[in-house]
Amino acid sequence: MLIDTHCHLDKLDLTPYNGDINGAIDAAALKGVKQMLSISVNLEDIDTILSFTERQGVFASCGVHPLHKEGLICSPEPLITLAQHEKIIAIGETGLDYFYEKDSAVHELQKHSFAQHLQAAGTLGLPVIIHTRDAKADTLSLIRQHGNPSSAGVVHCFTEDYEMAKAAIDENYLISISGIVTFKTAQELKDTVKKLPLSSLIVETDAPYLAPVPHRGKKNEPQYVADVAQFVADIKGIRYEALLEATAENFHRVFSKATPEQQIMLKA
Repeated sequence: MLIDTHCHLDKLDLTPYNGDINGAIDAAALKGVKQMLSISVNLEDIDTILSFTERQGVFASCGVHPLHKEGLICSPEPLITLAQHEKIIAIGETGLDYFYEKDSAVHELQKHSFAQHLQAAGTLGLPVIIHTRDAKADTLSLIRQHGNPSSAGVVHCFTEDYEMAKAAIDENYLISISGIVTFKTAQELKDTVKKLPLSSLIVETDAPYLAPVPHRGKKNEPQYVADVAQFVADIKGIRYEALLEATAENFHRVFSKATPEQQIMLKA
């Protein structure tokens, strides 16, 4: 089963689909995408994100991105309340970003918010979706302090080194590979993917960002997760179908509220 495990449906350019999100979802379904997870980066737009989940096979998360500093979480309670929705299957996107945010005072706010997300996820037994850039040590430290290894989660759009991937895997986290792996400049990431166990990998688009080769220069879409999956299969030296089977099994093991039976069907 092909799954786009991380996309931002509320951010897509829907011009090719006359402004209709169903066109983008159907385009993905025609490429074999059976499920997708639409990721929250703030709580202000959660109703829009949840509206997409009216389509079978489309799920949502709830959380606040670390760069959304005006909305960073101070308590786990809002997340715990929102996550009662049957189609919210994860907490996040949360984490730390010291690449774009250089202010150490804001780093402290990010760390507090990240801890609240981890605590909410642990309380609920839901996976947490982690964004991390230039914050390896603090990210791992907070996972170990506040995370629940039983429900764990995923380090999404992974671009760090093998040592960080291995440390996250040791905490029961999945490593999610985006279109970045197809870039010519991503040789270290390719080498890391080759070494990582298949049992710890999933694939994503992070649409509308980071369109994979051969779609560079275009706005990314969930349908392009097929290209990411093919590229990862080639790196691992396995059949495309074997990659899909393994990554779907990994996804459903960790994101257990999304059952394999719930699949996207084309609109009539």
